[in-house]
Amino acid sequence: MKFLIAAGNYFILMAKVFAKPEKFNIYYKQFLREIENVGINSFGIVVIISLFVGAVITIQTNYNLENPLLPRYLVGVTVRDSLLLEFSSTMVALILAGKVGSSIASEIGTMRVSEQIDALEIMGVNSASFLILPKIVAAMFFFPILSLLSMFVGIFGGYILCLFTDVISPSDYIYGIQYVFYPHYISYAVTKTVFYAFIIVTMSAFQGYFVQGGSLEVGRASTKGVVYSSIMVLLANLILTKLILS
Repeated sequence: MKFLIAAGNYFILMAKVFAKPEKFNIYYKQFLREIENVGINSFGIVVIISLFVGAVITIQTNYNLENPLLPRYLVGVTVRDSLLLEFSSTMVALILAGKVGSSIASEIGTMRVSEQIDALEIMGVNSASFLILPKIVAAMFFFPILSLLSMFVGIFGGYILCLFTDVISPSDYIYGIQYVFYPHYISYAVTKTVFYAFIIVTMSAFQGYFVQGGSLEVGRASTKGVVYSSIMVLLANLILTKLILS
């Protein structure tokens, strides 16, 4: 029963979010602010994690390819496909669910308990659309950029490892990165990331928008936003992978 009530409230909120904006210039300014909050501020964590993950995947792949009959460039192939098909879309989305999702839920939840949302409603402003829509658009615009950045940095991390260790030669690694490359992998990852962005922002905003109580409930709403959005991202990953790659 609680699930049905929550699902109904979610769709009602989405109907309010996607109502026609009254003043596009205000939404545009809000969109630019959210680009920084949602996207640019996440550059650092995406770069650091992708750099180390690319290096770790290179080490692990080399460790598991001990058969002398297997060419060494397969390490580069595995690193590339692992990053493009899964890590730089789904794993990065889960990381962003923790960083961006919790921030959105706590921001909107704080506005709810401090009655700022009620003040917007009294002034005749569609608070759901004004607060949530720019976040959705900014995330759907910028998350694919972060995904592409993660691909590049992860592959570069593996290359740096090859330069300074004897895992495999850099030339074999580069050859593996280029070997039988399918551009469809990139469009597949970007498509998934757009859906993930929508899920993360809307699920987190939903938890914050309907919070009741004080600061303790805001913290709980933030935690719920991260957990629920992460679960929905994994479910969407299963569905999208089946639809796109089948």
